Amino acid sequence: MDWLGAVQRLRREGRPGVLVTVTSVRGHAPREAGAKMVVSADGSWGTIGGGNLEATAIEQARVLIAAGTLVPLTLAAALNEHETNRHGQQCCGGVVDVFLEPLPARPVVAVFGIGHVGLELGRILSRLPLVVHLADSRSAQLTAAAGLGLEDGPADVHLTHAPIPETLMAALPGGAHVLIMSHDHAEDMVLCDAALRRGDLGSIGLIGSSAKWARFRKRLREAGHTDAAIDTITCPIGLPGLHGKEPAVIAISTAAALLEALQREPGAGLHAADASAALTPGAPGK
Repeated sequence: MDWLGAVQRLRREGRPGVLVTVTSVRGHAPREAGAKMVVSADGSWGTIGGGNLEATAIEQARVLIAAGTLVPLTLAAALNEHETNRHGQQCCGGVVDVFLEPLPARPVVAVFGIGHVGLELGRILSRLPLVVHLADSRSAQLTAAAGLGLEDGPADVHLTHAPIPETLMAALPGGAHVLIMSHDHAEDMVLCDAALRRGDLGSIGLIGSSAKWARFRKRLREAGHTDAAIDTITCPIGLPGLHGKEPAVIAISTAAALLEALQREPGAGLHAADASAALTPGAPGK
């Protein structure tokens, strides 16, 4: 796998990494300017030349990942026998500058049900630096979503026909944020049960009224879930002070509440500036 494939893999899996690039070479060095590699917490792809240079870059990249920092770092390495190095000598004779660029994990958001509200929510989320899964058990809804131009925004949008939606629920990475709003209350119940049985999701939201939620709480207790677990589901969803039953209003309220939650996450890849820029009218897409 090359470095570009590695970046895509980490993004797809919701994991952070660091892109390491040789920015300048003076004299002899094992790789040329522009050589790249990608480092994760437990792996690496590509090479910038091996030896102490590469080992040091990997070590520093993992320090950045562990700290959750988004600030890039530049390393300068002299490749000669007079340098004291932690990982052995390199005697190529040159001097190399290496740029370490953090690649924060993109938050993963899964919307189960892309009816009127789900479609409006998909439009909004596609304008943010997220990995977005839009799933529906009805294939016709995928056709409607495909015509919205969701791929033009900065999000990585995945449209999924999910006749058995709990299968997709099980496949989501830990820490994913889930919003349940299908056309069928029975399907919603199955998804709530599947979400609670995972126990590692970032948040779970369920569309509906307080009356619907009272019925669901009762049934979830009967399914064996504790009150503490059930309380991790938010229903109704959205900002409490923003009222309205129009699909766009519900979608805006839901997206705003989600953004608040995402910005509270330590080391989150989504920050206020990202959200503001993405939601500003006329903001460029990718």
